[in-house]
Amino acid sequence: MVEAERAARIPGAGSHGQEAKLVLPLGGAARTLTSRFWEEPMIAHISIGVRDINRSRAFYDAALTPLGYRCVRAAQSLVGYGYGADSISFWVFSAERPVPADERSGLHFCFAAPDAAAVDAFHAAALRAGGRNNGAPGLRPVYDPDYYAAFIIDPDGYRIEAYYGPGEK
Repeated sequence: MVEAERAARIPGAGSHGQEAKLVLPLGGAARTLTSRFWEEPMIAHISIGVRDINRSRAFYDAALTPLGYRCVRAAQSLVGYGYGADSISFWVFSAERPVPADERSGLHFCFAAPDAAAVDAFHAAALRAGGRNNGAPGLRPVYDPDYYAAFIIDPDGYRIEAYYGPGEK
């Protein structure tokens, strides 16, 4: 038995004694890390409201594909779509009164990328799909020496980011 497996089976490691894992669902199976302390992702999903669901679907279909994410399915009780690699972690819903965009609010959504090329492709695809540039792809040493990211403002004014690098792990 490898050390990580033994450590994960320490009584109480999971909330019910089972193997605990830190799962980053947007990254898919390749991003599942064994840990003694975490069992579930901190956030199960995020939902945003948008004015034009068709425009937003076209935008997110294009922007998230280079990162390895896709529209998993349509919502069942609302008008919207769920995105992720294998399971849904990001919902986009039609909303009568979406939260007003505020560039000074600090709110933004960061999507994990498999590599720097995917960050570049995200940025280019998002621009082609109607996003506005909010930071070209590149290293952000102010965050960490290997933090590679790009920033976009989506059609409803939400700030989104694609990130690659071990800087925040």
